[in-house]
Amino acid sequence: MTKAIAVAVLSVCLSFVAGIAVAEKVRDWEDLESAHHHVQEAIHEMDHARAANHYDMAGHGAKAEEHLRAAERELHEAIEAARAAR
Repeated sequence: MTKAIAVAVLSVCLSFVAGIAVAEKVRDWEDLESAHHHVQEAIHEMDHARAANHYDMAGHGAKAEEHLRAAERELHEAIEAARAAR
């Protein structure tokens, strides 16, 4: 069973790496802006979910929101870099 899980994880990782290797470069920052908007919406929804649960999620809600905010900052930087490269 452990070998099967290891093989499954390895194949997923290799698929991910292969996808990155053949992925087309982003040449249009509007795609990035769309992703940025979705992350901002996710932050808003996460805030509502945390409030509805009285912020009691054993720290996981706060950590998820922290990761979303980091993703939002990185997407903002990516948009600015794509605009500057154009």
